[in-house]
Amino acid sequence: MEFSYFTLSDNRYKNNTRAPEQFIKDIYAEALYAEEIGLHSAWIGEHHFNLLGVNASPDILLSQLAGATKRIHLAPAVVLLPIHHPLHVAERWATLDLLSGGRVDFAAGRGYDSKEYSPFGIPFSESADIFAEAMEILWRCWTENGPMTHKGRYYQFENVDVRPKPVQKPLRPYIACFSRPTMELAAKNDWNIIYAPFAAAMIYGSLANAVAAYQHECRKYGREPRRSMCSYFIHIAETPQEEAYGRASLIRYFHEAVISAFPSDPNTVPPTYKYFIEIVDIMKNMKAESLTARSVLVGSPQKIIDDLKTVEQSGVSEVILYFNYGLKAHSLVKEQMAKFMELIAPAFDGEHKRLVAA
Repeated sequence: MEFSYFTLSDNRYKNNTRAPEQFIKDIYAEALYAEEIGLHSAWIGEHHFNLLGVNASPDILLSQLAGATKRIHLAPAVVLLPIHHPLHVAERWATLDLLSGGRVDFAAGRGYDSKEYSPFGIPFSESADIFAEAMEILWRCWTENGPMTHKGRYYQFENVDVRPKPVQKPLRPYIACFSRPTMELAAKNDWNIIYAPFAAAMIYGSLANAVAAYQHECRKYGREPRRSMCSYFIHIAETPQEEAYGRASLIRYFHEAVISAFPSDPNTVPPTYKYFIEIVDIMKNMKAESLTARSVLVGSPQKIIDDLKTVEQSGVSEVILYFNYGLKAHSLVKEQMAKFMELIAPAFDGEHKRLVAA
C-alpha cells in the first residue's frame, strides 16, 4: 500500500492570522518534503474564492513541483471539472504528464459548494451531467488519435486535434466518489476511484463495502477493477494531550471550514447532492471523543498501523494523508510527516521500502 501527501488548503478559520498566500507557500514546501522523505505522491486540492480552500491552481503548483523533483507523483485533489472546459483540462494535464515523464495521477470531481460555481456562470444544479459529459471528452482526448468531434448538451466542437498526448497510455483518471452514481460512472468507464472513508461508511456501511461495490460494478462489465484509494485525516499522538489536539483540530475543521461549504438546505439542494444533508447534520453534532477510524487516523503509531491494516484489507492500494488540516503550524505538519514515514510506513510494503533499500 502506498502513502501520499494530501491537502485541501483549508484556511477559513475564526481569528486566523495565516495569510492564504503564505499557506500556499507552506503547502509547496510540504510537497517538496514529501518527496524527500519517501511519500509516493502529492495530492493538491482545488478551491476558489478563499472558501473551503485557498489554492485555486493545483496545476501550477504541481508544475513547479515537477521541475523541483524527480520521483514524486503529481496529483490534483481534485480538478473541479465542471467549471473548466474539458479540452483545456486535457491539454494542460497532458502537457504536465509529458514534461514530468509520466508522473501525473489525474483526479477529477464535481465539488460541493455552489459558491464556487456561480461566479463562473456554471449551473450547480446540473453539475453531475456536466461532469459526466466533460469526463467523456477528457478520456477521448487522451485515448483517441486524430481529430475529434463532439456534439453534446454542454460542449460542441468539430475536428479538434488535442495535443500533446500524455506519456501514460492511457492517463487513467481517478474519480472522487461521494455517491453511488459517481462510483457507477467510474466502473462503467474503466476508471480508478477515490473514497472519503466517512462518506463511504455513510453510503455503503464501511470503506470495505464501498470498495467491494466498486469492484462488483467493474466486473459487471467483464473486467477487473482499477485502483481504489482513500483519503484520511491523520494526527500521530503519543500523549493524551496530543490526541486531544488532533481530535479538536478535526472538529474545528468540520465546524469552521466545511459545514458552510457543503449543501445542506433541503429546499435548494440539487437531487444529486441530497446525501450531503445527512453529512452536515452528522458534522454539526459530532464530538471530538466520538471520532473513529471512519473519519480520522489519530492516536499512537501502533493504533494507526492497526487502523491502516484494516484499510489495506479492504482493497485500498493507496492512502492519501491529510496532515495539515485544522490550522496546524507548518513545522508541526512536517514533524508529523516525518513521524509517519519513520514509525508507521515501514509496517507496510510499498515504494517507500524500495527507496530505503536503494
